[in-house]
Amino acid sequence: MSEAVRHTRVLIVGAGFAGLGMALQLARSGARDFLILEKADAVGGTWRQNTYPGCECDIPSVLYSYSFAPKADWTSSHAAQPEILDYLSELTDRHGLGDHLEFGTEVTGAEWDETDCRWSVFDKTGREFVAQYLVMASGALNVPRIPKLPGAETFAGASMHSAAWRDDVDLAGKRVALIGTGASGVQLAPHLAERAAELHVFQRTPAWILPRRTFRAAVAASRRSTLVRRAFRAATYWGGEALGVGLGRPRLLERTQARALTHLRKQVPDAALRDALTPDYRIGCKRILRSNDFYPTLARPDTTLVTDPVTAIHPDGIETADGTRHAVDVIVYATGFRVAGAMNRMHLVGRDGVSLLERWQREGVRTHLGVTMSGMPNAFFLSGPNTGLGHNSVIVMIEAQIAHALDAMRLAEVNSAGAVEVRADAQDAFDSSLRERLSRGVWSTGGCASWYLDARGSNHALWPGSSWDYRRRTRVVDPADYELA
Repeated sequence: MSEAVRHTRVLIVGAGFAGLGMALQLARSGARDFLILEKADAVGGTWRQNTYPGCECDIPSVLYSYSFAPKADWTSSHAAQPEILDYLSELTDRHGLGDHLEFGTEVTGAEWDETDCRWSVFDKTGREFVAQYLVMASGALNVPRIPKLPGAETFAGASMHSAAWRDDVDLAGKRVALIGTGASGVQLAPHLAERAAELHVFQRTPAWILPRRTFRAAVAASRRSTLVRRAFRAATYWGGEALGVGLGRPRLLERTQARALTHLRKQVPDAALRDALTPDYRIGCKRILRSNDFYPTLARPDTTLVTDPVTAIHPDGIETADGTRHAVDVIVYATGFRVAGAMNRMHLVGRDGVSLLERWQREGVRTHLGVTMSGMPNAFFLSGPNTGLGHNSVIVMIEAQIAHALDAMRLAEVNSAGAVEVRADAQDAFDSSLRERLSRGVWSTGGCASWYLDARGSNHALWPGSSWDYRRRTRVVDPADYELA
């Protein structure tokens, strides 16, 4: 006999930063009729999934907690994965969110009932959950991207993606291949080099890397003084916003690019290696990385940088385009994520029986402020399209999205409406302005290909401006932008 359908007012999909933040703000407002569905057996999202050596936040930790639930005792300027996961677990326990969590529940789809103004949500076992409001907080970086390389299945050694780290694999004395030099690859490399006998780093495109500042004195003072912590947070935030201005106006990034080149020259004295690590695109076109130990790792005698493309995998190693076979015992893929992977796996059917993917395939990926979508009443998307950042903390964006979603719910309730839906013309106007701004940014003009861009060259990942501007736009829901039913 199947389980009874569960009913709730607000259904949240995902128990990472976004889902827990939404739940906490609901609880703080006095609302207790909500449920969080999480496919894993614990909270944390990205910070539960990624446990590779060296995993840490690449923006200052002072910005990596919610302003409405700040963490006062970060132990370093850039928090490591265990400390961030502890923050999320403590947040869950302290605010009683565990009573609202349903673990081991992987959502596969949802359907909008226009008569009852309710969402019916289904998990992979067929269980049904019914809610007035649906909050998608499944995140953008949780489906690992592993390149399809000929012969990969024949490799005789161990292989793993950075987001599925295997502690059972002993790297001591092994020849290790690291494929990828993006954010996770740059963090991983120094730790792999310390453990392995040999490290072969396969680079497709070099990244722009700035030195990482440690702010030791400010971190220590912040643990002792709330006033210092708030001042440090504000200074760090506005420093990031200054970089954001340059991303939208690439000419302003010349000094930043010069700093990156100086960092490269100081840390890599070998001219040939330095040339291989010098990008041929403008800084900011891809995510700017910060590291003090990646370049020195590549200069080690037991580390080899390989810049020829990988063409095949063999039982005993990796072949590159120049015909060289690199003998390795372990392969580590630091190749990122399928940004829309989680959303593409869910069958979300909105108004008129049209699914989200059908709507996007027909009209393009369009949203209003990355939070609401025409044709999807009472549905809210956290970390939705074009709400990522390349210059500041994404937590700031998520916090603004949570507030916007709650304000839209209030709009419906004060008007005794069963449903609230963004108007198609408001969404179109926002999308038109967004695309025009994106076209001027360094992501479109900087001369690179990145995960920011889809197969058609469209940027559906980043917000093309300051997070301050986004916070201003999302602060209050404009009733003229929405239809109530």
